[in-house]
Amino acid sequence: MPGVIWIAIAVLGALALVLAAGISRLRTLSRRVGSFNCNARPTGNPEGSWTPGIAQYAVGRIEWWRCWSLSPRPARTWYRERLTVTGRTPLDPDERGQGDHYLVQCRYDGLDFELDLAAGDYFGLASWLEAAPPGRQDLVL
Repeated sequence: MPGVIWIAIAVLGALALVLAAGISRLRTLSRRVGSFNCNARPTGNPEGSWTPGIAQYAVGRIEWWRCWSLSPRPARTWYRERLTVTGRTPLDPDERGQGDHYLVQCRYDGLDFELDLAAGDYFGLASWLEAAPPGRQDLVL
C-alpha cells in the first residue's frame, strides 16, 4: 500500500510541474512586447472550434503559439509578404460576452483561415501589414 501512495504522489508532482510550466509559458508569451491574443481556425467551418493562441510581431513576420501547449516554438509563422487580410466582420458582443471583436479572414500561401481579434489588435495587424516595404500595396482589402 505505501508503494501506491508514492506512485500517486509522483504522478501528482509530475502533473503539478507540467501545469506550472504551462502557466509560466503563457505568462511569458503574453508579456512579450508586441504580443496579443489571437484565436485561429481554418476557414469553411463557421461552427468549428477556435484554437486559442498568442501572437507576436517579429521582424517581417508574426509568430503564433497555441495557448495550451508546452512547445518552445511557435505553431505558426506568417511572413508579412505572404499574408493577406481578405475581409473582416464585427462580431456580436452579446454572442461573445466581450467588447469589440472582429472575425478576420486571412490568406497565407493560398490557405484560408480566420482569426478572432480584439478591435485594437485587428487595427494593429492592419497597420503592420500596410507598413510593408514599398511595392506591397495589396495586403489589406
